[in-house]
Amino acid sequence: MSPMLQVEDLNVSFATPLGLVHAVRGVSFSMGREKLAIVGESGSGKSVTGRALMGLVAPPGQVTAKRLDFDGIALACAKPAAFRTLRGRRIALVMQDPKFSLNPLQRIGDQIAESLRLHTGLSRAAARTRSLAMLEAVRIDDPDRVYRAYPHELSGGMAQRAMLSMMLVAEPDLLIADEPTSALDVTVQSEILSILNEQIHRRGMGLIFISHDLRLVSRFCDRVLVMYAGRIVETIAAADLAQAKHPYTQGLYGCLPNLDRPGVPLPVLTRDAAWLTA
Repeated sequence: MSPMLQVEDLNVSFATPLGLVHAVRGVSFSMGREKLAIVGESGSGKSVTGRALMGLVAPPGQVTAKRLDFDGIALACAKPAAFRTLRGRRIALVMQDPKFSLNPLQRIGDQIAESLRLHTGLSRAAARTRSLAMLEAVRIDDPDRVYRAYPHELSGGMAQRAMLSMMLVAEPDLLIADEPTSALDVTVQSEILSILNEQIHRRGMGLIFISHDLRLVSRFCDRVLVMYAGRIVETIAAADLAQAKHPYTQGLYGCLPNLDRPGVPLPVLTRDAAWLTA
């Protein structure tokens, strides 16, 4: 079976007054219907990679790639109209903080139904019924109340579930989740991951999970791409992260707090200039 997503030599750069900034440099990978994590420090290029896959890098950003194929569709040469057809319907993006993604002037239900009607042409009544069912599927106890609520009336965890509903309601083939749990407490984080896992298996979707939490992805994902300064420095099975070979991955994992060693200072990651050209 051919991969759902194939990326070869993806580059993203931004023109600034101080010169050209290369945010993503020569990234190549492929994936099927699996849970693929992209990890790295802030500024490593993982979020920009996700946005490039959806055609969301705005000027002055420039995106180039030898190959950027999604299910047989060549995204590298796709027009904006083609991306608009794909976004939400076949590829969806869940952002880190729903407060900045949900429209504060619209009710939650209207936002979910709008996305559904845009991509499926359902009637208003049918879209409402399906949106309520989606809210229930992400374990919201009172979907009718949340459907009528405005974003500011919801807690962070509830708003993130509403955001998941909006992205999943059109049944996309690929979901890109950009730090979807980093602003949530541990209990709510676990619930969101459980919902994601359930929906992925039920719908047979692929997931790109962007995160800085190596322990989380080692438990939740299948494979991990480790990014440093815009490059992929290591690809590894998520379960094998503790045995990573690259010194950067080893350093990231070694810097994680350990509750079994309270009071022990965390090590400082030592960087090597050769990582920039490897």
